[in-house]
Amino acid sequence: MVTKRLGRAGRVRVTFALPAAIWADSVTVVGDFNDWDSRATPLRLSDSGWMATIDLDAGRTYAYRYLLNGNEWCNDWQADGYEASLSGGANSILNTTDVPEDIRSNVPARPNSFIPKLRLVSSGSL
Repeated sequence: MVTKRLGRAGRVRVTFALPAAIWADSVTVVGDFNDWDSRATPLRLSDSGWMATIDLDAGRTYAYRYLLNGNEWCNDWQADGYEASLSGGANSILNTTDVPEDIRSNVPARPNSFIPKLRLVSSGSL
């Protein structure tokens, strides 16, 4: 599964995730964005599952697949689409053109009208 958030300066923050139940010693995500380098983007295992987050250019599509244990390819069955792979089978497709502009990346909203209040305390003598 992939989640996307609008990043800064024309970038999209993408999190790749697989369930913790995936039986593997290692998982990497491999695709156009890392020149299909099987060591470039490892997913880390946590209680939430296997995850990796990277920033990609907005307005593009990327082909990718997951590689388990360095020898077993699998697709993301919740990808934005699929295309035929040159090596046979299909690649998952990630589309970064459809990220809503009103979603901001990891920056909590701060009210502009916050004015701190000060309280003067007197000890009774100067």
